[in-house]
Amino acid sequence: MPVAGAVDRVCLEAVELAHAAAVARAGVLGVGEHQGVVAEDLRVATHLFACPHPGYPGWSWQVTVARASRARVVTVSEVTLLPGPQSLLAPRWVPWAERVGPGDLSPGVLMPTPDNDPRVEPGFVVTEVPPNTDPAEWAATRAVVAELGLGRERVLSPHGRDDAAERWIAGPGGPDNPMTAQAPALCETCAYFVTLAAPMGRVFGVCSNEYTPSDAHVVSRDHGCGAHSDVTEPSRSESAAPPMWDTVTVDFGLF
Repeated sequence: MPVAGAVDRVCLEAVELAHAAAVARAGVLGVGEHQGVVAEDLRVATHLFACPHPGYPGWSWQVTVARASRARVVTVSEVTLLPGPQSLLAPRWVPWAERVGPGDLSPGVLMPTPDNDPRVEPGFVVTEVPPNTDPAEWAATRAVVAELGLGRERVLSPHGRDDAAERWIAGPGGPDNPMTAQAPALCETCAYFVTLAAPMGRVFGVCSNEYTPSDAHVVSRDHGCGAHSDVTEPSRSESAAPPMWDTVTVDFGLF
């Protein structure tokens, strides 16, 4: 019987007590042979028993027993089923916020934006205008806020903007892909290219050509595809011959 560390003799001999405790806890999982004992502390030891259940290969019942100072009786402290080095384990649990990846959100799923998210920063809302502001000035301020697209509690921060730009450039709507390499011209000269508002509009726009894979997607100005608006149909190799009128032959079948 393997023994690890200096084990108290009384705790070492409490195999039957530990086995009975494991059987009471195991139920249908069963308890196998004694695999050894490990010293946990002074007069504290853990007995190991194999788990014969086919669903728990490599797992073992671990029964911790202890003996009080100057006492002759050993008591059971804990009974647990723990995996061994070769046991099949479930993957490490990862919080939901860390598991969600691009495109994982489905209808009805909510993903809160943390307060410390570096992608956003506080915006300007009309409620920040002092309450004693002149009504005309307040109305003008509100009009300007609406015109500039403000009025949001949080807006995209420079970090969030740069992060999105890098992701879009590296994606299928950027310049480094086979579609752009074989395009006759770039998106910035295409009639279907709808420019975004500044500052993202200096680099990106949205494709509005329904026949391209990029339709309704963000594309960079130096992206391209084969459906550029300047691509015209090839001219015909030869013109059709004018119609010929037969004024000599008579078709008697018509009379």
